[in-house]
Amino acid sequence: MEIILRILFLLTLLHNVLVNGQIYDVLKFGAKGDGVSDDSKAFVKAWSVMCGCGGNNSTLLIPSNKTFLLQPLIFQRPCISPSVQVKFDGKIVAPINKAAWLKYKLLRWVSFTEINGLTIIGSGTIHGRGSSFWEQLHFQRCNDLKIIGITSFNSPKNHISINECKRVTITEIKLVAPHDSPNTDGIDISESSNIDIYDTVIGTGDDCVAINNGSMNINITRMNCGPGHGISVGSLGRDGEQSMVENVQVTNCTFFRTDNGARIKTWPNGKGYARNILFKSLKFTETKNPIIIDQNYVDKGRIDVEESAVAISNVTFTDISGTSWFDEIIKLDCSKVTYCKDIVLDKIDIATTDGNTPIVQCTNVYGKSINAHEVDGCFKR
Repeated sequence: MEIILRILFLLTLLHNVLVNGQIYDVLKFGAKGDGVSDDSKAFVKAWSVMCGCGGNNSTLLIPSNKTFLLQPLIFQRPCISPSVQVKFDGKIVAPINKAAWLKYKLLRWVSFTEINGLTIIGSGTIHGRGSSFWEQLHFQRCNDLKIIGITSFNSPKNHISINECKRVTITEIKLVAPHDSPNTDGIDISESSNIDIYDTVIGTGDDCVAINNGSMNINITRMNCGPGHGISVGSLGRDGEQSMVENVQVTNCTFFRTDNGARIKTWPNGKGYARNILFKSLKFTETKNPIIIDQNYVDKGRIDVEESAVAISNVTFTDISGTSWFDEIIKLDCSKVTYCKDIVLDKIDIATTDGNTPIVQCTNVYGKSINAHEVDGCFKR
């Protein structure tokens, strides 16, 4: 009987070692890690085996001191394990140019779809090489997602895309691209809720964070933003789209030589709303447009007749300081259809870099100013 119990104990221990906390190293599934060989199949195989084995705390390991060349990949369910982790310590690189892509029309490079309880953590780097026009990391319908510590360089499109996800934490990441990069947003959020982004560095030449349609309960804090276009709600309402964004907080962030600072942008003839938005404790250095609401945003072409608009309400800008590259420190250009309502400007202390008197421009705005003399007369009554 004692021998049987010992055997059962050893079998249980072996099961726990193999299943719970098991590490799946991509090198053991055929990846070369030389930066030249295509390691895509090895990554997919390692992921498939990990997801099929079940257990808790299963980890896909991308080891350090290796460079892995990847074609477009989709990591997707089903995963038997209730939570999986990608330990990302190595380097991932894209093919050198679009001609080397097998499926470049996917427009996405590495995608995670319908993976709940996913954590991506490590000191690894992603090099998009700026060679085409895909999104670096795309997460779709991934709930309870965590992204920690990674670095992304020179994405040809969005560095990170969050779509239809709930309960996401992004922290201690660094996203970098040249200041003149076209359309290379740091983090794009859409149709997602309960997103926390903190202690990050993003300078990508475009929006550090773009908060798009269907986003709610978004908290961004302690971000160093720039160069780029600042932190934007929108654009919303393009082509008459029904857009909805609410409960956004951007706090304790710094902006260095960004084209915009705290921005809300909507297209004429859009529908829906953007409401309950707070920009607080922001510091600007040589920002061109520190505070801006643009309800006449048109990326290309023009719209001559405005019949509807995304309604903007309950927006607060408070405890905001620093320097503006232009004399116009605040521009609130709101729709004559809906106006901007319940707008608050409080504790605004922004100087111009050339020493000129700051200019504030307001159109179709209802609200109030507190401790901000320069915006007196900005609001309709």
